[in-house]
Amino acid sequence: MSVVLITGANRGLGLEFVRQYASKGWQVLATCRSPQSASALNELATAHATVQVLPLDVTKEADINALATSLNGQAIDHLILNAGVLGADCATLGEMTQAKWLEVLTINTVAPALLIQALQDNVAASEHKTIVGISTRVASLGDNSSGNMYSYRASKAALNQILVSAAQNLRNQQVKTLAIHPGWVQTDMGGKDATFPAEQSVAGIIKVTENLTLEESGSFRVFDGSSIEW
Repeated sequence: MSVVLITGANRGLGLEFVRQYASKGWQVLATCRSPQSASALNELATAHATVQVLPLDVTKEADINALATSLNGQAIDHLILNAGVLGADCATLGEMTQAKWLEVLTINTVAPALLIQALQDNVAASEHKTIVGISTRVASLGDNSSGNMYSYRASKAALNQILVSAAQNLRNQQVKTLAIHPGWVQTDMGGKDATFPAEQSVAGIIKVTENLTLEESGSFRVFDGSSIEW
């Protein structure tokens, strides 16, 4: 049975990843900060015996290392680095502070890097060997024509760089990485006026992930498979 580990699995895209992977028959390791209050996620775990809910606060290095220890020897085919924040209070000139910046960077950039470091052997031991970072089109330097969203843009651009570096460092182990833009999605982060339902976005991301080749490792894509300039 193929295995996926998903961060930020209690809502939005993360919850939809759990739902779709479970319906595909995968074993799902669904992580979130507070499993006891993740009612929708726990309902999925009750409905699907293949779904396991695990505690993980991505802002805590000890949690990341404890998760890796608990999963020692467990192959992970797809590692979905989904947990993230918009950084709405650190988006424009005049409101940015060091504390706000560090909060966004810790979640969007540092946590994914530490998770790749901690779980690289698990991914390398699997059949599919794929790491996916949920990025955003606004991380593209070439596509920035409006400014603002300072911490979100920068933290996700840094995430992209981490994924490219990991593609190089893990290539000999046949591990592939992908930075992907999920589109403007109807979640708590995207809002109800967003363009795409979570079901469509996640289905597209899974399809692109499953079709990713080693030659394409380290690429920056949209959920429909098209490429984004860096």
